[in-house]
Amino acid sequence: MSETPKAPMRARAVVDLAALRANVRALRDRAPRAQLMAVVKANAYGHGAVPCARAARQAGARWVGTATPHEALALRAAGDAGRLMCWLWTPGDPWREAVEADIDVSVSGLWALEELTAAIGGTGLTARVQLKIDTGLGRNGCQPGDWEALVAAARAAEDAGLVKVTGIWSHFACADEPGHPSIGAQLRVFTDAVAYARAQGLDPEVRHIANSPATLTLPEAHFDLVRTGVAMYGISPSPEVGSPEELGLRPIMTLSASLASVKRVPGGHGVSYGLTYTTPGETTLALVPVGYADGIPRAGSGTGPVLVGGKWRTVAGRVAMDQFVVDLGGDSAAPGDEAVLFGPGDRGEPTAEDWARATGTIAYEVVTRISARVPRVYLGETDPDTGTDTGTHTDVIADDTGA
Repeated sequence: MSETPKAPMRARAVVDLAALRANVRALRDRAPRAQLMAVVKANAYGHGAVPCARAARQAGARWVGTATPHEALALRAAGDAGRLMCWLWTPGDPWREAVEADIDVSVSGLWALEELTAAIGGTGLTARVQLKIDTGLGRNGCQPGDWEALVAAARAAEDAGLVKVTGIWSHFACADEPGHPSIGAQLRVFTDAVAYARAQGLDPEVRHIANSPATLTLPEAHFDLVRTGVAMYGISPSPEVGSPEELGLRPIMTLSASLASVKRVPGGHGVSYGLTYTTPGETTLALVPVGYADGIPRAGSGTGPVLVGGKWRTVAGRVAMDQFVVDLGGDSAAPGDEAVLFGPGDRGEPTAEDWARATGTIAYEVVTRISARVPRVYLGETDPDTGTDTGTHTDVIADDTGA
């Protein structure tokens, strides 16, 4: 990745789209017989849904997936074309608008199928529907005991010309724990559900259950389509699956900020709210102008790693809404110098996984929570028609995807 641009900016999240395309190609190599769905829910895990969806499609992703219909509709409005699926529906959601926008919709129960068919009845529209079976995760999806009724209703809706069942799918609970006994159990429930639906006359175009960890470790779960989320952004699903480097992936986001203040203070000087940190002697304090309003975990107080002046530092005292402090010891710095919170690790900077360990969470959350207040700077964008590099641009991300 190119060095972070030095244009004046309080904070920036640099997103390397060339690395994203390379990650998508690496994931396609892991599942060569399956199509790949690029999951860009939650604003592409904080990276920016529109540019990431575009880059993933350029790298061969046949499908794009979102959680909410509002996210999917925002992609269509931004010009995204191709197969697009969304799966997290609640009563009153825009079924008809999604069908009109040529979006595959997920149905997990009879209420959803009934609401969908009521929304499009009499319009002449045919909805592309993917039926979800709960194979053991216990979240969304039809319980196996209710599967017969849902399949029968879907077949009746097909016969009436209201829907076309394009897929049957599910989601693993523990694919990030290789060898977990639930994996085989869920696969058996899934294959049984597909076989029953086919026996009743449904002919799904795609069967899919593999998320990022299953794509990387479970070839028997690839079926017709794999759904890659966090791995597409260069983050390992779990340490048990392997590091990004071991998996042939590269983290695509670098989060940095420009120091807002640098000052010498005496020993015994308190730092930030609650004075939970006191300087052990005369030292230099640097102010990093990002805080929990920007998505920096307050749990990083006293633990979060930051690279300043080529050295790892640790957040001194509490993370505030807009800022935190690092103690530079005997080192010097100046306002405007760069503080790198996380990145790929090439320059010795912490990674999102380092922040996850420091704050007791997972790297998924670290990147996804970076707020819209932090501008995204995109590197490696290419023209969709010519494939030529279009240079670097900056987006201030509005919350227009339902994320």
